[in-house]
Amino acid sequence: MITSRRSIPLITQIVQQTPFLCHNLTRMVSQVPDSVSFPKEEEKVIELWKKNDTFKKSLEQSKAAKRPAYTFYDGPPFATGLPHYGHLLAGSVKDIVTRYAHQNGYHVERRFGWDCHGLPVEHEIDKKLGITGPADVHAMGIDKYNAECRSIVMRYASEWEHSVQRLGRWIDFENDYKTLYPEFMESVWWVWSQMFAKGLVYKGFKVMPYSTACNTPLSNFEVNQNYHDVTDPAVFVSFPIDQDPGVSFVAWTTTPWTLPSNLALCANPDEIYVKILDKVRDQKFILMEARLCGLYKTEDDYTILEKFAGNTLAGKTYTPLFPYMEHMKANGAFKVCLDKYVTKDAGTGMVHQAPAFGEDDYRVCLANGVFKKGQEPDICPVDPTGKFLSIVTDFDGMYVKDADKHIIKKLKEEGRMVHAGTINHSYPYCWRSDTPLIYRVIPSWFIKVTALREKLLANNDKCYWVPEFVKEKRFKNWLADCRDWSVSRNRYWGTPIPLWVSDDGEEIVCVGSIKELEDLTGEKITDLHRESIDHLTIPSKCGKGVLKRVPEVFDCWFESGSMPYAQQHYPFENVSQFDSKFPAEFIAEGVDQTRGWFYTLLVLATALFDKPPYKNLIVTGLVLASDGKKMSKRLKNYPDPTTVMDKYGADSLRLYLIDSPVVRADTLRFKEEGVKDVLKDVLLPWFNAYRFLIQNIIRLDKEDGVKYVYNENSPVLSNNVMDKWILSYTHTLIDFVKVEMAAYRLYTVVPRLLQFIENLTNWYVRLNRARLRGEVDLEECQASVQTLFSVMFNMIRLMAPFTPFITEMMYQNLHKSIDKNMIKGASDSIHYMMLPKYDPKMVDKDIERRVSVMQAVIETGRVLRDRNTLPIKYPLKEVVLVDADPTTLADAQALESYIVSELNVKKLTVSSDKKKYDVKLTAKPNHMILGKRLKKDFKPVSAAIAKLTDAQLTEMKESGKREILGHTIGFDEMHVGYEVNSESGSYAAASMHNVLVLLDLSTDQEMMDEGLAREVINRIQKLRKSAKLVPTDKISIFYAIDSKKKDNEDMSRAMRNYQDFIETGVKSPFLGEPAQENVIISEEVEVKGSRFQLTLCGDVKKSSSGPVVQWPQGRPSGKYFTVNYNDSSREILLQPNGNQLSAIRLEREVKAMYGLFGRTVILSFNGSAVKCTTRDLTFLDGGIVTVITA
Repeated sequence: MITSRRSIPLITQIVQQTPFLCHNLTRMVSQVPDSVSFPKEEEKVIELWKKNDTFKKSLEQSKAAKRPAYTFYDGPPFATGLPHYGHLLAGSVKDIVTRYAHQNGYHVERRFGWDCHGLPVEHEIDKKLGITGPADVHAMGIDKYNAECRSIVMRYASEWEHSVQRLGRWIDFENDYKTLYPEFMESVWWVWSQMFAKGLVYKGFKVMPYSTACNTPLSNFEVNQNYHDVTDPAVFVSFPIDQDPGVSFVAWTTTPWTLPSNLALCANPDEIYVKILDKVRDQKFILMEARLCGLYKTEDDYTILEKFAGNTLAGKTYTPLFPYMEHMKANGAFKVCLDKYVTKDAGTGMVHQAPAFGEDDYRVCLANGVFKKGQEPDICPVDPTGKFLSIVTDFDGMYVKDADKHIIKKLKEEGRMVHAGTINHSYPYCWRSDTPLIYRVIPSWFIKVTALREKLLANNDKCYWVPEFVKEKRFKNWLADCRDWSVSRNRYWGTPIPLWVSDDGEEIVCVGSIKELEDLTGEKITDLHRESIDHLTIPSKCGKGVLKRVPEVFDCWFESGSMPYAQQHYPFENVSQFDSKFPAEFIAEGVDQTRGWFYTLLVLATALFDKPPYKNLIVTGLVLASDGKKMSKRLKNYPDPTTVMDKYGADSLRLYLIDSPVVRADTLRFKEEGVKDVLKDVLLPWFNAYRFLIQNIIRLDKEDGVKYVYNENSPVLSNNVMDKWILSYTHTLIDFVKVEMAAYRLYTVVPRLLQFIENLTNWYVRLNRARLRGEVDLEECQASVQTLFSVMFNMIRLMAPFTPFITEMMYQNLHKSIDKNMIKGASDSIHYMMLPKYDPKMVDKDIERRVSVMQAVIETGRVLRDRNTLPIKYPLKEVVLVDADPTTLADAQALESYIVSELNVKKLTVSSDKKKYDVKLTAKPNHMILGKRLKKDFKPVSAAIAKLTDAQLTEMKESGKREILGHTIGFDEMHVGYEVNSESGSYAAASMHNVLVLLDLSTDQEMMDEGLAREVINRIQKLRKSAKLVPTDKISIFYAIDSKKKDNEDMSRAMRNYQDFIETGVKSPFLGEPAQENVIISEEVEVKGSRFQLTLCGDVKKSSSGPVVQWPQGRPSGKYFTVNYNDSSREILLQPNGNQLSAIRLEREVKAMYGLFGRTVILSFNGSAVKCTTRDLTFLDGGIVTVITA
């Protein structure tokens, strides 16, 4: 309807007839600038959230609404290091899932946690103070040492908080948990006491990975975090046999530093061993026959003297390499043992046994009586810092790795070195100090994880993992082969193990709470760190004097595995709250936590409650540098995360990370260009669609007097097929997202969301620009604005968990046009809104299918234009769709107007007869694929492929493959195209998205002129942009061209013949006369060799052409009517230039005639307002229309 009105009562009348017009006419969205800096807009949003305390209020709202709880556990990072892309990836996943849960109707507490104890902190202090071992710590005092540790625990806390907030992640830092809090540590004690009470705790000696730099053992899952490719010594050493001094066993090792600790050799009882004569060395050796190749390059280097089974070697003794432990020979050392762990894959088949430094060595030697339980300290001549003790007189005080070369030299001097070489292999390093680990026998407190194996596997089966293969393969295999967990660390800054033991080790008291310790010691306890409790003793109940605390502290992984209980101070507080929220609904971390946090959580929960600690788990992959290497600060092979967010915005980074293989537990090679592409290809088009919507809401108000307000509960249903399509597609998406997010499959959700943005911006908005701008009529304009607003509003609610910033930015403007009753309590933030509801009645699969066909035809047609260098501005005669399916043909015909418009063709033809157009399939081999696979056969196969007929290729397309010259060739291993017989006309053919499209490439002069007119429109629009004009700015366009110049003839003709066409395109007068006053911008333009001047001026009344005509005398012969405004009359043709005049164009002409841009006007005829929807105005013939301004 015409929005210009005669009086306020008339405005009221029309508002009441229009369900989506607002009764409150004062609210209006704000104009959106042409350009945007997403990072700066994000910073504004962060300030808005801080100012309004938005996150806290969202929690208050969900709690007040008594929504069901959704429990989330956040794995605690160390604050002694800065956040990296792995943290940002995990943070993005966690934020998306928890935001989504909140918007899905849950109350979601999100507490940040800090891992404050352990090696990361201690190692920093050791470096700072130059501490090399326990003696240094005791010299300065544990209290002072721990005070130093405490001082740096939160070193980077502010950087962490800034990065997390800059990412857009909502999590509670004020109500965080820290593993150093006494209440947290007390709950850790309780967990341990439960393990102890269940008989799952024991003390034992075990060979474990050991960090000499940090003076502590590591768990097996810690070892897996850091491997280096290194070059180590590889030596063959002789061991003369006591029973036959002229013969020696030969053993091989890559750790020469363990040879001073040798106590035995081990052979495989089932393998064949040989006695040989080494021809070069003139010595006799015994080794496994299958391993002769390990020492000798050719058979000519030795002679086999004798063969025998490995079991015949059992018990044979030999001369020790060094005298340091020679005294143990009398008690069963320095002999050959048998075990099947010895393989024929490496070495000599005679394995050197140093039970203090090898897990299998320890097991075999203990089983064969080489040493006895309790002798472990005697067989380990290496101190906690990795240096030899004084018993090793030749290498006393030397670091073991440094001793390798000296040991090799000594063995050469003693004539015991058979051969010395090197080996390149992967070796474990300390994950914190990045120094080589050794394996060392140590006393430790263990949890009997092996006793829980079946329960662990059963509880794992109750958990849902994404992706599933990590659960079923990597994690399940780890559980099946689980080992007892060493939870004690010989360190200082950690939760002390609460065991008080008598001097003889027989009486043990396990303390499970602060109160219990206070009762047992009579002391008031305020802190649980070593300096506060190590001095406390407990009286013995067995007459053994006093019990003292064991010196060890807990492995920090035990603390993080206890966080579900300790963060709640369970069971000392929050018992009912914990019981109702355990296990967690959701956790997420990187794949490296498979043997870390995921594992420790499961072990402790299984031991405590025989339950899994989590229901749903997302595993992310590793983020690598662009070259595929590990990200390294030293190498500087990755961009700083903060810099990336400051350049492209956090939303871009989040989408880049989530829309990648890394959410399927695969690796991602991080590339900054990828983040930039997300901004350019996703966020910017989305923003432009939003800006276009806002422009047209403002235009509706400014030009048509319609103050638009959206109400989801009072939808205005449109009959337009594109409106129906995008609404259907939106609700299909809503349903898809809800299904997939319920399954935690972010890797399927994000690509669909991005595809939706593509369909919204590049299809719906593009195909409906004229309707949205009001160029058709007001009713169509309002229907399209209503549709776009509905889709945009649904979209920002659906995307809010994924891109919290841009959705908030849009909502802060859009909500001004939303009915206040619809967003009660949620007007301040999009993140207060619930997810859009799926409405199956809005879904029309037939329309979605039709539009899909339309898109396929258009995209294929565009490809054909590009291939043949025919810009879309130049019209073509015909596009042909060939398909055997009549439904596909009917679908295309139903949307013919869009196809011909988008492809700029005069008509669409559909056909099921491919032969009619003489089009056939052709094929060429894919050189990259087939060349590599077929090698010398590639050339003849290539020639055979080129000769394949259309029928053969069609059959091959159906089957997917074909036998050609003895090779199976896949259809996807060829470049397949379509070829049209040149005698069948000027058609080009292509197939995409399962449709075959032909395009008539022939042109004529009229079509070329229309193309030139489109070029003019394009240059005018660019000039508008340069002048920073907005669509509602009214201008007049003047052009000057020398039509006498030959190069200008075509352009001059096109400008004259297509003046109306150009004016319609630019929605302004296009005048071939000198520019008048109010010049805004002027520029010389060149198009196809023609030069002319374009000038944009502030609005100037149109003096000729179009419907407005003034006659000096007499009356026109055609139909016309008169327009009166303020005593000024003009005559208007009803059919200017042979075209029917519509009401919408009439209103614009009236505004142009009388300079009423921006004014509200009513066109009154016989006392009634002329409605904008009126297309036929012939009833005005001979009448008078009065213009009234309101």
